[in-house]
Amino acid sequence: MTAVTTLAMPRRHALGQNRLARRWRFAVLLTATLVVLPIASVFYLALFPSHNIWRHLVDTVLFYYLDATVRLLLGVGLCATLIGVSTAWLVSACDFPGRRWFEWALLLPFAVPAYVIAFVYTDLLEFAGPLQGALREAFGWRSARDYWFPEIRSMGGAIAMLSLVLYPYVYLLARATFVDQARSMVAASRSLGCTPWQSFYRLSLPMARPAIAVGLALVLMETLNDFGTVDYFAVRTLSIGIYDTWLNQSNLGGAAQIASLMLGFVVVLIGLERFGRRRQQHYSPAGQSGQADRYRLRGGRALLAWTLCALPLVLGFAVPAGRLAFYALRNLGAYWTPDFFQLSLNSLLLSASAALVTVALGVLLAYGKRLFPSRGLNAGVGLAKLGYAMPGTVLAIGVMIPLAAFDNSLDALLRASFGISTGLLLSGTVVALIFAYSVRFLAVAAGAVESSLAKVTPEMDRAARSLGQSSLQTLWRVHLPLIRPGLLTAALVVFVDCMKELPATLILRPFNFDTLATHVFQFASDEKLEASALGALLIVLVGLGPVILLSRSVSRRND
Repeated sequence: MTAVTTLAMPRRHALGQNRLARRWRFAVLLTATLVVLPIASVFYLALFPSHNIWRHLVDTVLFYYLDATVRLLLGVGLCATLIGVSTAWLVSACDFPGRRWFEWALLLPFAVPAYVIAFVYTDLLEFAGPLQGALREAFGWRSARDYWFPEIRSMGGAIAMLSLVLYPYVYLLARATFVDQARSMVAASRSLGCTPWQSFYRLSLPMARPAIAVGLALVLMETLNDFGTVDYFAVRTLSIGIYDTWLNQSNLGGAAQIASLMLGFVVVLIGLERFGRRRQQHYSPAGQSGQADRYRLRGGRALLAWTLCALPLVLGFAVPAGRLAFYALRNLGAYWTPDFFQLSLNSLLLSASAALVTVALGVLLAYGKRLFPSRGLNAGVGLAKLGYAMPGTVLAIGVMIPLAAFDNSLDALLRASFGISTGLLLSGTVVALIFAYSVRFLAVAAGAVESSLAKVTPEMDRAARSLGQSSLQTLWRVHLPLIRPGLLTAALVVFVDCMKELPATLILRPFNFDTLATHVFQFASDEKLEASALGALLIVLVGLGPVILLSRSVSRRND
């Protein structure tokens, strides 16, 4: 009897493990399927539209959209790389007054959405703005024909606005690589007589190229996703083409065809990011890392370095935040109304719900991958992260198609069976928005949870299991308390991203449901920046949370 029991226990345990593994795999694959469903829906509708206007798009507007998109990507990529790499090298390799302060302050433009900075600079630089008014007053000019001034609402203006808020992607990754570069290699370049510029150009820049490529890919993905800035500046990119074709021409199939083309750009950018990350591991030889002695700058060189670091900070954060604060404080009594409080509450509750759902799904994916690592499960987790690369307008189409199909099928079934109409249960509610946000930002949450779980040693799992805890009990009692900081960081970043998200929110929001982002966009589009300033300032202040976390991480790394 004893022998039978001894033999039966491992078998039951093995059966339980197999059952648990199947459930985790099913949960991970179901999550991956839900994320991939919007992408598959876009391609299906593009291939089989109810009214095919592809030829019409090719003959009329498609090449204009492509031309504007390519020029915008090239311009933003070049400017963001120049700003990010130069400032990262200055604060990493040189010593000048204010360097330690610039190390973290250069991340502050991260907190400002691109469409907000576009509204502010249009208000400042347009013909009726204070700057041109002061110039006319000072020089006696009477009309626009008496002088030349750059047009802010143009391709150049859009490139400048996007570059000022997106360069921190390149700065953050390039700076981390410059700090990690081997001390001995930099010292060797100096001993061979290299000047600081030669050392940077021949050694530091080639070593940092993979990290710069990854940062550049992120910048280009955000540029491709932008809707508010390009729409405000009338730059007709693919993102605008999707919006116009769907909502203004009422042709969802045509919008899906443009969206499919846009996903081609995304695939190229993902390839660039993967290529850069693959080669990143070949650098930083073991035992030779450490910060090399910095070049001490004095006089004119120190002033030049200080100016180069101060310019993107002032233009990308200080000016827009100061202008918004000025308008918000001057009109606080007029615009702090119950309606404003309601839409702020809408934003907070919607973003908090999406953050909670997204982090829960991130824990599901990351813990499943830790418990049962396999090629299939890893592939499922990789697929579930694809949503981050999807532009908001593409994602909105992909989410709307399956949810609307589900609503229509259910409504038809209940009408035929019971004479009851259910209406729009999912596609016309905040469920569609939360679904879209979760798909878009799942990669952020899953990545943060995975990196936190990686710090928990497998011995902790084995100790908990030896005490009779199941895998779920181990997750609840051991892992979640240990990775709580990582969970909070992931939730905060997703929360802020949801607060700022504009294109998907504009398309998927329920009727008469506004958020701070849509409120700001609508008032600013109507040339009412003062009315939108309070909402825009609130978005910027909320966005400072993850920036402070990043800044603290940068400071700890440097110490």
